[in-house]
Amino acid sequence: MNIILLGPPGAGKGTQAQRLQADRGMIQLSTGDMLRAAIKAETPVGLKVKSVLDAGELVSDDIMLDLVGERLDQPDTAQGVIFDGYPRTRPQAESLDGLLAERGRQLDHVIEMDVNEEALVERIVGRFSCGTCGAGYHDKFKLPKVEHQCDVCGADDFKRRPDDNAETVRTRMAEYRAKTAPILPYYEAKGMVSRVDGMASMDEVYSQLAAILDGN
Repeated sequence: MNIILLGPPGAGKGTQAQRLQADRGMIQLSTGDMLRAAIKAETPVGLKVKSVLDAGELVSDDIMLDLVGERLDQPDTAQGVIFDGYPRTRPQAESLDGLLAERGRQLDHVIEMDVNEEALVERIVGRFSCGTCGAGYHDKFKLPKVEHQCDVCGADDFKRRPDDNAETVRTRMAEYRAKTAPILPYYEAKGMVSRVDGMASMDEVYSQLAAILDGN
């Protein structure tokens, strides 16, 4: 089962991908992670990527496709993959179809986590975490049981990400729409796009994802 999971920052895409990995043995393929791993491992494509980046140039579509192919050839992807951040253009989407076909594989689903922008802004802006153990909290949805004291480790050192503000969130939403606009019509024409309610609880979102993957 190979899928593309789409969703703006803060929609919970990472959380759901982790659950799919844990429950189904799927592997999340994030382009950034793949680039870093290939460079570190000094694979043939990794060495090519390093030379391009060292020269201050952008990684071409051809190199990205080679990188994805190299990753798909690793045995841990046998149970399926979750594409995250790739493809972003129609040519990339078309090339990915060919790459998968060469390996006797196919893309099974394109799933978008549908969100309400105003509610997502509220969800993200209210986030904060324990500076000691990293436990997550929220101004509205999950306050510590004891004020100013982490439920997990008891520390009183809380922090917020500097980019968790309304303006940044709206900018990221606009960027997401701009990046997904080119590929959604391509996959919709193939009848492959499904949507889940990204504003539902984490368990409910996962249930919706599982139902799509299981054909229910």
